[in-house]
Amino acid sequence: MKKNMGSTDKLIRLIAAVILAVLYFTNVVTGTLGIILLIVAIVFALTSFVSFCPIYIPLGISTAKKTQNES
Repeated sequence: MKKNMGSTDKLIRLIAAVILAVLYFTNVVTGTLGIILLIVAIVFALTSFVSFCPIYIPLGISTAKKTQNES
């Protein structure tokens, strides 16, 4: 897996994951919507930790900085 997420992208995802998790665990968002948002929060956190977003591949997106060896 080639990293395709930059530091700003990872930070935004982690902040969103924390906010969604807090909303769920404080019972602000409950039921099916709460479970869906909790799953989204987990996916955001996981993709941030591995610096890879599989959805970016078919869209041709990369927020990672290019190294000198890449063109």
